[in-house]
Amino acid sequence: MKGLAAISRDSSPSVSDGTSLLTERTVLRTLGSDMPPRAIVMDGSNVARQLLDQCAERVTEIIARTKVQPCLATVLVGDDPASVTYTRMKRNRCEAIGLRSVKVELPATATTGQVTARIAALAADSTVHGILLQHPVPGHIDERAAFEAIPASKDVDGVTLTSFAATSFGLAHVGYGSCTPAGIMRLLTAYNVEIAGKHAVVIGRSPILGRPLAMMLLVKDATVTICHSKTRYLAEVVMQADIVIAAVGKARFVQGSWIKADSVVVDAGYNPGNVGDVDYDSAVERASMITPVPGGVGPMTIAVLIDHTVTAAATQMRVTL
Repeated sequence: MKGLAAISRDSSPSVSDGTSLLTERTVLRTLGSDMPPRAIVMDGSNVARQLLDQCAERVTEIIARTKVQPCLATVLVGDDPASVTYTRMKRNRCEAIGLRSVKVELPATATTGQVTARIAALAADSTVHGILLQHPVPGHIDERAAFEAIPASKDVDGVTLTSFAATSFGLAHVGYGSCTPAGIMRLLTAYNVEIAGKHAVVIGRSPILGRPLAMMLLVKDATVTICHSKTRYLAEVVMQADIVIAAVGKARFVQGSWIKADSVVVDAGYNPGNVGDVDYDSAVERASMITPVPGGVGPMTIAVLIDHTVTAAATQMRVTL
């Protein structure tokens, strides 16, 4: 995706040259301005909208060439209210850009074998191009076994071991990157954030967010530190970061005082009350760029899922776009 040509001033005068923006902020700080510049707000909703528009065009082209509608199957085990909402939202977004959506619902009492068998059936269905297993699944189910039932070619959520390995080695055309980390990387690209040679601190080590994101940053030549619940002197580690990724699952956990002046802050958390993992009001005064919650990382996650599904459909039907 190309960098955005311009963003609203709550975001910036322009992100076509990220270096000049940081220089402007540094000069203002050095001169002791009475009104220190606030961070540029990284508008994930806007970037996601552009990506979805591109996806809609690609879907139209695929249908015109193949007479087949690309399809995403969502698998929901149980009736957890949040999971029901998330899967419905994903299906609605798919249908809005022309994808076909298949809803598969299994009872909370389903066994691991029943879940994997249903996924295997979807894997064998040539009219289904992407498979999403909504997680977490009920505790008695072997989630890893369920994930591994998804073939890499249809793993549009990027949850399998094959997809993680491909992400770690920077291999293209093997599986897909986990959607939230991939969305964060696209957002950084859209805002022309320099990654190579920068120190990135990822707070959180979940297998679908912190770990794959760390690998994606490493592939882009960042120096990466992964922090977690056993990390000592966390604030001091974060203070060294040029790029901070908060994915810890605790509301307003990362304080503005931890943020090095002019660093880039990405808040991948979402907690009750529509708040992220970063104390936004204090961090926005120190960072050069920051993602809001909501409207930052969240929209990018769904947009990337859809983009992966379109790519998977094109690949499986041998359509070059």
